[in-house]
Amino acid sequence: MAEKQFMLPPWAYWSVDDWKKNKDDAAEVIENMLGWDITDFGSGDFYNRGLFLFTIRNGKFNIDKKPYAEKIMIVEEEQETPMHYHWSKMEDIINRGGGNLVIELYNATADSKLSDSPVTFKTDGITRTVQPGGKVVLTPGESICLEQGMYHRFYGEKGKGKVLVGEVSMVNDDNSDNCFYETVGRFPVIEEDEQPVHLLVSDYNKFLS
Repeated sequence: MAEKQFMLPPWAYWSVDDWKKNKDDAAEVIENMLGWDITDFGSGDFYNRGLFLFTIRNGKFNIDKKPYAEKIMIVEEEQETPMHYHWSKMEDIINRGGGNLVIELYNATADSKLSDSPVTFKTDGITRTVQPGGKVVLTPGESICLEQGMYHRFYGEKGKGKVLVGEVSMVNDDNSDNCFYETVGRFPVIEEDEQPVHLLVSDYNKFLS
């Protein structure tokens, strides 16, 4: 991120003690799950199936006024984020620099199967259509708008390098708004053998309650 001049807010680098001293003032950060987020989707094989994320801003349904969210992600070459869609969230996925991002698309059926209908979508406001399972390659600077009910999986194109990926969306709720095509684990199981340098979003309840 530093290489691409994408800078994070100061609290990204707080220690556990900093969090404890500031947790009341940082209630929105904690309650809306902003911050560091690393997942292997239950695979135990992060570099083949996994994702690094940092949530910069996010609202919370029926709690605050903020109706939007923003994330920055790092996607390695051929590192898969599994096929999924969202019931509520509409999002733009943006290639912020580095390699190319490959996205495979399907429409979802009413029972959450993969539809055999063509998928119509927009990249940077331009309407496009691919066949079911079709691949869209986003080069640096390009983006795609993913509507509700649109299955997608993505990964970095082989030989092009890791990708810095942005997400601008409606409110994000990883606990209830992800429909994965296959059963996966959204948050990793971590063996805590030493104190964390920085807290993950999944650490807040454990260390700050």
